[in-house]
Parts: sequence; C-alpha cells; structure tokens
Amino acid sequence: MSDDRKRVVRRVGAIVLAVNLGLALAKGGVWWLTGSLAVGSEAVNSVADSVYSLVILAGLYLTTQPPDFEHPHGHERIEPFVSLFVALGVFAAGAAVLWNATTAVLNGTYGVEAGTTAVAVLVGTAITKYGLYRYCLRIGERRHSPALVAAALDNRNDILTAGAALVGVLGASFGAPILDPIAAGVVSLGIFYTGYEIVRDNVNYLVGAAPPEELRWEIIERALEHPEVRGAHDVVAHYVGPEVDVSIHIEVEGDMTLFEAHDIESAVVDSIRAMPEVDDVFVHVDPKELGEWKEDAEADQLLETVAEDGDDGNDGDRAERREQAR
Repeated sequence: MSDDRKRVVRRVGAIVLAVNLGLALAKGGVWWLTGSLAVGSEAVNSVADSVYSLVILAGLYLTTQPPDFEHPHGHERIEPFVSLFVALGVFAAGAAVLWNATTAVLNGTYGVEAGTTAVAVLVGTAITKYGLYRYCLRIGERRHSPALVAAALDNRNDILTAGAALVGVLGASFGAPILDPIAAGVVSLGIFYTGYEIVRDNVNYLVGAAPPEELRWEIIERALEHPEVRGAHDVVAHYVGPEVDVSIHIEVEGDMTLFEAHDIESAVVDSIRAMPEVDDVFVHVDPKELGEWKEDAEADQLLETVAEDGDDGNDGDRAERREQAR
C-alpha cells in the first residue's frame, strides 16, 4: 500500500470520527433542552456512529501498516472485517429506529414540539451527512477501500434518519405527530437494506469472488496489447481482501530466447499490475507451438477485433474495442 493511500484513508477516518462526535454533542444538547423523541433518537444514533467510527479509524490504521514477516502481502485484508463491523452497527441502528417507532406508537410517547432549534440541527445533520457520504464514497472508490465505502453508505443512512426525525418534528408542530414514528419505521427498512449491501459486498471480498466482468476484460486486453503475445488463456482473477490477484497464461513464439520471454512476461505483469484494483499478477509463458491453447471466448473476441482492425493492440480506445468484441 502506498504512503499516499495510507495518509488519505487515515485522514478520512479521522474526519468522520470528528464530525460524528460534533453531531452527537449538538443533538444531545437539543434533546436535553426540548425532550424531543425524534431528536433524542438522532442523538443516540450519532453516539453509535461515533463509536464505530472509532473502530473504523483503528481498523484503517491496522490495514495501512506495511507488510511484515507474518503478513508479506500487507494488512489490507482486514478491511472487509472492519466493514462487516460497520454493517453490524447499521443493523443495530435500524433495529433501534424500528423499536423506538413501535414503542412510541404503542405508548403514545411521541409528538413533542421541539421548535426551530431542532429543525436547524436536523437540517444541518442532513447536509453534513450528505457531504460526508459523497466524500467517503469518492475516496473509498478511488482508493479501493471497502471500509470507507461502508462508512459512506452508513452516512447515507443518516441522511434518511435525519429526514425522518425532521418529518416527526414538523409533524408535531403542524398537528400530525403520528408522522414521527411512521417515518422512522419506513426509514428503518432502508437502513436494513444498506446493512445487507455492506455484508454482500464484503463477503465477496472474503470468499475470493471474481471481480466485475469489465475488470477481467481489461486484464485480457492489457496482456494482448504486447506485440509478441499471440494469445491468452486460463485467466483467473479473484478478490484477496479488497484487491485482486491475477493468474494468466500467455502464448508466445516458441523459438525466442529465455531472456526475450522473460522481458515479455515482465512487461505484461507491469501492465496488469498498473491497474489500481490489482495487487499480485502471475504470468505463465507458453510456447504457442505446444498446443496448450484453451478456449477463452473473451480473448478470442478481442483477438478477432484486433485482427479486423489491423491493430497490434497498442493503440486505440479500450472501451471501443471491447464494445466491438461484444
């Protein structure tokens, strides 16, 4: 992991923690002054956010440690576990919102008028959480950090919960207090779905699932771009933590020297490893005369497209060739 990525993901984790602590204090103060159930639930939600933001920050610190003897590939594989912890927090928040909404309806303990201060803090929360959502999502996707993507989805949830609390506060002010628990119950379903999204994505990282089809296409294209590569087969790409390991066989002319074959292998490895999603690359060089070729529909289509275009694969737009091959 590069020093730049370490610095960025740690900074984002610290910012998320600081913002959640600030929101918890603001909501807690309004709850103390007004006694609003909606604002109180939001204050508890922000305290929970702060707790697992601290866990995320600690987890990101561990994942950005350099490789050592026991972990020669680094510590990035811890990130999916950190994300699953976030998912537990999301499920707990959803359950808490649903429980509070249900008990409020059963006991009739809803509809306290909280005034303009509560409206202001809830609107401010929604705006702040939207900013955090966009920030965490952008950095998480750019840096391939599942923990930051999970944090982004959790911040998206908080926009919904703040909106539900705002509906409740306004409903109480305009004579429809039942809107408070109803809106909260609806939002809890969205929170549960976000927890499911986080679990689904990170379980794929842990069980070594295949990456998206587009990534496999680009791996094959990068291998075939080398002018001495005549074909590719046995292409295996799978997640190891949040990053992708690649194994690929390439076909070359059998009469070249070992030095020449080694240079081709090194060039293909460097090209594929330059992809930001990829960690390790293993390239096996086959003399094409041995007949070890195995059918690979994607590689065959790309080779046919290059041949039809009269292109050796070094020039041209990848996306355009991919569409032609399809």
